[in-house]
Amino acid sequence: GDGGFPAAIPTTTTATTASTIGASDEPVADVAAALSPSVVQIETRSGLGSGVVYRSDGYLLTAAHVVEGRRGVGVRLADGTRLDGEVVGFDQNSDVAVIRVEQEGLPAAPLATGAEVRVGQMAIAIGSPWGLEQTVTAGVVSAVGRTITGPDGVPRTLIQTDTPINPGNSGGALADRHGRVIGINNAIYSRSGGSDGVGFAIPIDTAVSVADRLIAGEEIRPALLGVNGTDPATGPRGALITGVLDGSPAQAAGLRVGDLVTGYAGRPIQGFSDLGAAVRASLPGDTVTLTVQRGDQEITVPVTLAERTDG
Repeated sequence: GDGGFPAAIPTTTTATTASTIGASDEPVADVAAALSPSVVQIETRSGLGSGVVYRSDGYLLTAAHVVEGRRGVGVRLADGTRLDGEVVGFDQNSDVAVIRVEQEGLPAAPLATGAEVRVGQMAIAIGSPWGLEQTVTAGVVSAVGRTITGPDGVPRTLIQTDTPINPGNSGGALADRHGRVIGINNAIYSRSGGSDGVGFAIPIDTAVSVADRLIAGEEIRPALLGVNGTDPATGPRGALITGVLDGSPAQAAGLRVGDLVTGYAGRPIQGFSDLGAAVRASLPGDTVTLTVQRGDQEITVPVTLAERTDG
């Protein structure tokens, strides 16, 4: 490492009650002990990744690039049990996948909500990348709602952290100091293949909304806001609306040319690409609140997104 946390701290699992997590002198160890049983190893022919127990009846969350379009994967639970996993579905847009194993009574990971995630808070990454040795790394949340374009060319809205995240941790849990999952680790954005002090995670709200639709057998369709725009040349940052499509959700909500969108569902919007990524992370039928600068007024505009039909 470079003076930060060591890259891998083997952990042993001991029982810790949720109420005490985060209150002791060793929050990282407490979170590791409490959450490790809910983190699994995903084995594919091309390598290893991690997953998180989403529901006790056998549904697991992971990153779509970990399963790489496969129908089946190997799953190894924290206690060493090896199971066959069926890929229920995956969404390339959000990079979320759901795996199902035939096992009841799995310890579902406690989840935070996106609104609770704050810049500067502790962020603990737990994965099961090598053999059975779970790894734990810790740092802080550096930014929320960062728009990052992946190697596949798709911009995504992600949590940024300085917590080291290696490829084997991908699909595992990024947790707060109370052991609640705030994101699903995503290592494909690391420039060097190892960790270089910048890690990213899929926000838990995105993961949950996509996972629930995959489990329900719904096709994940892209959402439509219906605006063209650009980054403002001067002045405050945001997405400057240069066109509103006829019959679109944006038109129905009363958005106008010249509006500057500075917030989306509570997340800051720094430029037009941020707005595009935020819409891509949403689903048709979602109602989101935009913060809009119109002239010298700041207004909030609720918009119900439609389904994009242009493929």
